[in-house]
Amino acid sequence: MHMADALVSAATGGAMWAASAGAATYSVKKVQTEIEENEKKIPLMGVMGAFVFASQMINFTIPGTGSSGHIGGGILLAALLGPHAGFLTLISILAIQALFFADGGLLALGCNIFNMGFFTCYVAYPLIYKKIIHKKMSKKNILIGSLIAAVVGLQLGSFAVVLETFFSGKTELPFGTLLIMMQPIHLAIGIVEGLLTAAVISFLWNTRPELLESSNMDKINNSNNKKVVALLLCAALVLGGIASLYASNNPDGLEWSIEKTIDSNEVEGNSSIHELLRNVQEKISFLPDYNFKSDQEAQTQAKLGTSVSGISGSILTLIVAVLIGKISKKYRQINKG
Repeated sequence: MHMADALVSAATGGAMWAASAGAATYSVKKVQTEIEENEKKIPLMGVMGAFVFASQMINFTIPGTGSSGHIGGGILLAALLGPHAGFLTLISILAIQALFFADGGLLALGCNIFNMGFFTCYVAYPLIYKKIIHKKMSKKNILIGSLIAAVVGLQLGSFAVVLETFFSGKTELPFGTLLIMMQPIHLAIGIVEGLLTAAVISFLWNTRPELLESSNMDKINNSNNKKVVALLLCAALVLGGIASLYASNNPDGLEWSIEKTIDSNEVEGNSSIHELLRNVQEKISFLPDYNFKSDQEAQTQAKLGTSVSGISGSILTLIVAVLIGKISKKYRQINKG
């Protein structure tokens, strides 16, 4: 659901930027207290950000549709880091994707943060997943909670995409038609994400239960913490550098829905703000569409670009997420001082 700038007007994009900035400010204040109580969350934010970034590069085919999808990662991040740190970590992922890989627009970044982060971390996670898990922590409840929360989060996010195009005056994308295309395909994607999320959480619950947000992270000793961080980082690099090469080439759920609506996956954004931000993104992004800027048609070059994108993006996300944690901690100390 990485929306391009062409799908939103300046007014809608600006409004969603403001909404996402408000949610981020709230998250930072909450994370400051959490990190002060437990600094072990900072490196975990980094490696989980890298892991989700790499996981998002692996599109899985939705059988019988010609479409594909990838995990959003909001429920997984919230389950391990809590909703506040999870939301900020997802922001770092989406910002890096937009800035350096031209995946999602700069004007639409506020929309993407809200659609993919707010609905999962602040709606689906606390109101669905957490309530189910708090009844009893079990594999069955992890599966039910992950599945329902992922589906609801994705349905809310995909519906928001339709609303945002409607309020942006995109008459070439009729509200009813786009809605009919978006909701079913993202229901299928949500089911797959829910199953994958449940698998990861169940594995961690069996091997490192103290990592889950509902558990006590203080139980992790320094030695175990380093091992967990190293393991997750290695997994991220393998996913981004190798597994991403085998991702589906089918259009994702949003592209597929637009193509089914207007027989093309291209929507034009011709205002001056669209042109300005398009030029900025072209200059900043060093691997647009996860590929090298030159000779993008060469198969070997394309595969190398994908691997470099997966590895570099994972490392960048790790750095940014850790910086967010450290800055939040420092700001808290300054305010207290």
